[in-house]
Amino acid sequence: MAKIRVGRVGEQIKKELSQIIQTELKDPRIGFITVTGVEVTGDLSQAKVFLSVLGNDEQKESTLKALASGSGFIRSELGKRIRFRHIPELVFKFDSSIEYGSRIETILEQINNGSTRQ
Repeated sequence: MAKIRVGRVGEQIKKELSQIIQTELKDPRIGFITVTGVEVTGDLSQAKVFLSVLGNDEQKESTLKALASGSGFIRSELGKRIRFRHIPELVFKFDSSIEYGSRIETILEQINNGSTRQ
C-alpha cells in the first residue's frame, strides 16, 4: 500500500514541478527543461527529480545551478499546490536516457544504411 502512495505522490510532484518550472521561475539561466521522472523515498523526505535539458554541457550545468538556487522557492510553491506536512527535499539530476536513446537510434540507422548499400 505504501508503494502505491509513494508512486502517486511522485507523479503529482512531477506534474506540479513541470508547471512551476515552466510558468513561475524567471531565471534566465534555466533553459528548455523536461521533468522526466521523480523518485520519492519511502518516508517522503527526499525526491530525486530527473531532468532532460536541451543544450551543451555548460548550459546544463548553469540550469542545474539555477534550479538548486531556486529550490526553496520551488518547494514553497509545491507546498501551496500539494498539501503535505513536510515537502520533500528536492535533488535535481540529469536524465541522460533520451540522449542515450537518440545515440542508439543514430547508430542503428547507420548500420541499416550500410547494410542496404552492399
